[in-house]
Amino acid sequence: MIHPTLAGLASDTDCADWHDRVQIALAIADQPVLKSLLSHCTPPIAQPHRIGSVRSAIGLPIAPALAIAPADGLIEFEELHCVLAESPADLEQGLADYSRTKGNRRGYLDLTRCEADSQIFGQMLPLSQAISRLAEAGFSAEQSRDILNLPQDGWHKSWWYQADESGQFTSPFLRLIRCRRYPDGSLTLQYKDFFAQEPPPCFKSRSAKVLVEILPAAHQFAATLAKINLARQQLDTAHALLICDQISDLEARGFISQGISIYAAKEIALPVQANCLHCATADCLMQGNPDSPVLLCQRFCLDGLSE
Repeated sequence: MIHPTLAGLASDTDCADWHDRVQIALAIADQPVLKSLLSHCTPPIAQPHRIGSVRSAIGLPIAPALAIAPADGLIEFEELHCVLAESPADLEQGLADYSRTKGNRRGYLDLTRCEADSQIFGQMLPLSQAISRLAEAGFSAEQSRDILNLPQDGWHKSWWYQADESGQFTSPFLRLIRCRRYPDGSLTLQYKDFFAQEPPPCFKSRSAKVLVEILPAAHQFAATLAKINLARQQLDTAHALLICDQISDLEARGFISQGISIYAAKEIALPVQANCLHCATADCLMQGNPDSPVLLCQRFCLDGLSE
């Protein structure tokens, strides 16, 4: 379904065609619109709770010498991989959940049995930039002051969660941060992680790029696919998003099979991510089957939403 902001753009003017309206939405970089494009496409590029800051650009040249039209747009976003534990109660619940799912009582000792090498979070930063970086990571003003006023060999302890296999922040780990000061007034922030098994992949997030192509009414599948593949190569990104007004089910399946997500600006019959165990479609043979191999299905419906 069309996002409310895109719908507003569609009703605001009759002179701009559908292609232009979507480009305007990309040009103004409205955060809800961009996050909707990333999370409500098929298949989703990112989960809503794992999308940090988002920005966009339009009309990126691909191969002018070959007279190929510019790419319609590029979305860059921060995909969250770790989040700071919000409260002691939150941490205690996380430790209890971990101990229960892992079937042991070691708790803290098991969670911190592995140690990563020291990493640099910020090097030779002015004080204002160090404060800003800590705030962006999720530290409160009080926590930031504690970190910046540590003795030379002191460490600040904090608990974090990294995303599990399903993308939920359920895997707690301990992070130590310290601050090194230099005669010129600059600061370097270092950190070291202690974890149970898999090390956190980054401090908090990683930047990702998504090519955006808007499907015109008159198009050829092969030509559109070739342009998208060339643009992905030129822009150095594996992610691609095709925004369409109308598209056949066969074409949608073809693009999806090539690693391209589809965002429908109007109602179209696209398969969605399915979980047969929770599906309410009673006349389906796979309904309620926890071992179903089905990943995408047009008939998937949660209980309470079926007609």
